[in-house]
Amino acid sequence: MGIEALIITLIIGAVAGWLAGQIVKGYGYGLLGNIIVGIVGAFVASLLLPSLGISLGGGILGAIIAATIGAVILLFLIRLIKRA
Repeated sequence: MGIEALIITLIIGAVAGWLAGQIVKGYGYGLLGNIIVGIVGAFVASLLLPSLGISLGGGILGAIIAATIGAVILLFLIRLIKRA
C-alpha cells in the first residue's frame, strides 16, 4: 500500500466514523477513534453489502457511504453489547 492509499484510507475512515457518530447519537470517539470505527465499518460493509446485493459504485463518495453504513452497524452493535 502506497502512502497515497494510506492517506485516503485514513481520510475515508475519519469521515465515515464522524458521520456514523452523528447518526448514532452519543458516540464520539475523537479523531483516532473515528478513524478506527470508519475503517472497521468499511470492512463490515465490504462483507455485508455485497452479500445483500447492494452496490454503491466506486470512487471516494461510494467508499465513504459504504464505510458509514458499516460504521453505523458497528456502533449499533457496540450499543447492544454495552446494554447487555
